[in-house]
Amino acid sequence: MSEQTLDQKQQGRKAPVVLIAGATSASGIACAKALMEAGAKVLAIGSDADRLVERMPRGVLRYQCDLAYHPAVEHLRDTIHGQHGPIDVLLHLVGGWRGGKSIAGQSDEDWDFLHESVMTTLRNTSRVFVEDLVASEAGRLAIVSSESVVNPTPSNANYGAVKAAAEHWVNAVARLFSKQAPQASAFSWVVKALSDKPADQAPEGHTPVEFLAKAAVDALRPDAAKLNGTRVALPKAGAKAKPAAPKS
Repeated sequence: MSEQTLDQKQQGRKAPVVLIAGATSASGIACAKALMEAGAKVLAIGSDADRLVERMPRGVLRYQCDLAYHPAVEHLRDTIHGQHGPIDVLLHLVGGWRGGKSIAGQSDEDWDFLHESVMTTLRNTSRVFVEDLVASEAGRLAIVSSESVVNPTPSNANYGAVKAAAEHWVNAVARLFSKQAPQASAFSWVVKALSDKPADQAPEGHTPVEFLAKAAVDALRPDAAKLNGTRVALPKAGAKAKPAAPKS
């Protein structure tokens, strides 16, 4: 039993309601398992109902939704509120990667894909659920961003630009939290790349999804409010998993 589960029982707090957007990815599966084991009520959101059934562990609540379509996200919120009440945590793990050949090779098709899968889904989910996060005793909004935001390359321009926009959006939410909900935090986990392999098999420099899952559980702690508005570098393969610290 995790420290977080023990803490919740000792203090009589309700289990936090965690919504994972993009839950059927390797990172989503790892986070769902870890958060459920820590005592959270996990709501897994995905675009494909079959994948949700196949990949989510027993006990995780599954919802199919096109997160790129704002009315669908509003309907999702109404459904969740009717069944579970407001959420406490929004983990936005919807993503994807598209590269290219230098600046001229950054295609419109790749840009449209990245903008919709990363930015549009983030805007929709955060706009619809932000009031829940403000009202929560420990509201959290977290995304996975990229080192490429501050280390741009011509071949990665589309991807890095969308991730930079996503970070800007999260920082705007963080500013809102600083004014209206000091107990809440919005922040960006930063990786070079994620790996679904165990830590001892993941490529050098990549972050195993198990490290991300641990960071997701750590985000439930009250002291994670101090992460508001920060970029949090996650450990990489070869490093021992430990609570992540914000980058200065």
